[in-house]
Amino acid sequence: MRITSVEVAALTLSVKVALLSLIIMLPPGLFIGWLLVRRDFIGKTLLNTIVMSPLVLPPVVTGYLLLILLSKQGLIGSILYRTLKLDIVFSPIAVVIAVSIISFPLLVRGIMTGIASVPMELENAARTLGSNPFKVFLTITLPLAYKGILGGVILGFTKSLGEFGATYMVAGNIPGKTQTIALSIFDAVQLGNDIAVFRLVLISTIIAFIAIWVTERYIYHHNDVY
Repeated sequence: MRITSVEVAALTLSVKVALLSLIIMLPPGLFIGWLLVRRDFIGKTLLNTIVMSPLVLPPVVTGYLLLILLSKQGLIGSILYRTLKLDIVFSPIAVVIAVSIISFPLLVRGIMTGIASVPMELENAARTLGSNPFKVFLTITLPLAYKGILGGVILGFTKSLGEFGATYMVAGNIPGKTQTIALSIFDAVQLGNDIAVFRLVLISTIIAFIAIWVTERYIYHHNDVY
């Protein structure tokens, strides 16, 4: 049952990528979550649909779209390669992008739930006392919405750890470079290594169980939004 160096590398990469993804996506997630809950504007439904679409699209479809955009011939990838000589496809950067796109909807959903639970009367009162919208968000909305935000962070982090389809399409499955724990499980299944499969599945299941249990027990427990 001893974990191998390849599996350690896959698990380490998964954790690093999930953490980096959260750091990158949390600021825009907070802004978009706040925007979708607190503001009415033209295109709101379209924005919400775009943000949430990775939840319903097959991950391989999302990965294929990313591959089209980020390859050397793609709309974004070609510009990056010509200007910075940066080839994103089949690199660790591609892993970060893939898991960020897939986990972003869960992060935003949690943020929206948290912000929606904050009474608007408190925010309006702060504005009447002279606080600007940014200060109201930092001093009123953010502290009171922390449970939903933290729940979104945990679920987004866990989703990042388990992402497979989009990562495989745009980043490949290169041990020590782009192989995450989900891809490592895929490799072990292909090779018929049942012991490795059981070991990695057990690790993934424990991580997912702990994340969901903590979210339900300490964050959403007694939350009247749910």
